[in-house]
Amino acid sequence: MKRSEEEEPESRRAMESDNGLAALGVDGASAAAHALSLPAEAYGNDAQLEVMWAMKAYNHAEVYFNLISSVDPKFLKLTNVDDKIYSSFRETFRDLNIKLLNPEDLKSAEAKEKWRSFCNQFDGVIEDFNFGTLLRLDCENDYTEANTIFATRIQFFAVEIARNREGFNSVIYTARRSKS
Repeated sequence: MKRSEEEEPESRRAMESDNGLAALGVDGASAAAHALSLPAEAYGNDAQLEVMWAMKAYNHAEVYFNLISSVDPKFLKLTNVDDKIYSSFRETFRDLNIKLLNPEDLKSAEAKEKWRSFCNQFDGVIEDFNFGTLLRLDCENDYTEANTIFATRIQFFAVEIARNREGFNSVIYTARRSKS
């Protein structure tokens, strides 16, 4: 049985609105920030928490896309250890096509094992290295449902640092500048 709009949880309606976190208001956003700072063990499978995580991941994606649209990506520094992330990433994933990621290169059993080893070396180096975030599959396009995959924060950093250094994100910056 489908819920009526009045019965839908407020957090779900807030996420679906164009206002994102602003729709939650100051109290709601503060509560969300507090809830997201608690350890995972404090929660079961809470649908509202999943919505808050999705909103946080979406906001991160939006900020990042606006950043690479406004600043030449080859000059961006995403972390204090970009050089270490990049060198380790390219040593581990020499042939990974970062221009157009194949979801299997992130999610297959073999890939997960390889990524796990890579990611774990950044435990304690990158804050929240294993938190979920959104990653574009095709770097020449924006975040859309069809062009987005869920990844860990360190996977995001590794791929996006490589895309920036290897010039693949420049197309986003160039396209935005040519419209101005």
